[in-house]
Amino acid sequence: MSASLHLAKPDDLDRLTTLVAAFHAEQGIEQSDEARRAGLAPLLDGIPHGAAYLIGPARAPIGYVIITFGWSVEYGGLDGIIDEIYLRPPVRKRGIATEVLISLPKALAEAGVKGLHLEVDRENETAQKLYARAGFRARERYMLMSRTL
Repeated sequence: MSASLHLAKPDDLDRLTTLVAAFHAEQGIEQSDEARRAGLAPLLDGIPHGAAYLIGPARAPIGYVIITFGWSVEYGGLDGIIDEIYLRPPVRKRGIATEVLISLPKALAEAGVKGLHLEVDRENETAQKLYARAGFRARERYMLMSRTL
């Protein structure tokens, strides 16, 4: 299995929507297919606020990772958030996610991104170990807080 990444394009919307729906079902995220597609389509059309990558073979992806972009004075410029990362259950625990989380930041740094962040469930020790292997660290004094608008 390969952790090759392919920037998702408009033609990939159906494949990506299927993968995102599977991730959302696994995580208990309730969202209509229409809303899901509306959230994904601009990323595939080239909106500058984020990007979606398919993991594995372009025609039969085994997962995806979505990055959104912002600006950080603290980090000195453009930063990114891994909004979602997902691998189909049968291909997990093969090092693919680790490979993605090591190679993607290198590519983003070459494109000028200064920092990369992600959110993890405080009780999901498996995910925390994965992210730590890829060089992500909890920030001692900070936690992510959110407000739905």
